[in-house]
Amino acid sequence: MENKPKVAFICVHNSCRSQIAEALGKHFASDVFESYSAGTETKPKINQDAVRLMKQLYGIDMERTQRSKLLSEIPPADVVITMGCNVNCPCLPCKHREDWGLDDPTGSSDEVFMEVIKTIEEKILKLKEQLRSDF
Repeated sequence: MENKPKVAFICVHNSCRSQIAEALGKHFASDVFESYSAGTETKPKINQDAVRLMKQLYGIDMERTQRSKLLSEIPPADVVITMGCNVNCPCLPCKHREDWGLDDPTGSSDEVFMEVIKTIEEKILKLKEQLRSDF
C-alpha cells in the first residue's frame, strides 16, 4: 500500500496506553497503517513500567523511538483511536473513530500492565485486518 492510512492513538498525557499502541502499531501493522500517538498534555517521559515491559515482551525500546507529543505535532489522521481517557478528546477530523475504553495501568502491578498491553496488541491486529479491507 503506497498511501497508508494514518492512525492516531490519543489519550490525555500521551505517556502510557497511547505510547504502547503507537509502538505495537509500528511493530505489527506498519505494512498496513502508520501509527502516531499524542495527547492533550504531555509528560516529561514515557511511563517507565510501560517502557520496561515493552522491552521485556517485544524488545521495543519506546524511549529510543518515541516521546510524549501534543496533538498539534502529529499529521492529520484517517483513523482516531481514543484510549478511554474519559475526557473530551478534541475533535480531530478523521474517516473513522473508535474508543478502546482501556483503564490506565499507571501505578498498577506488572500483571495489570501486561493485560492492557495484550489487549492493545489484540486490538491493533484487529484494526490491521479492518483497515486492510477498508483502505
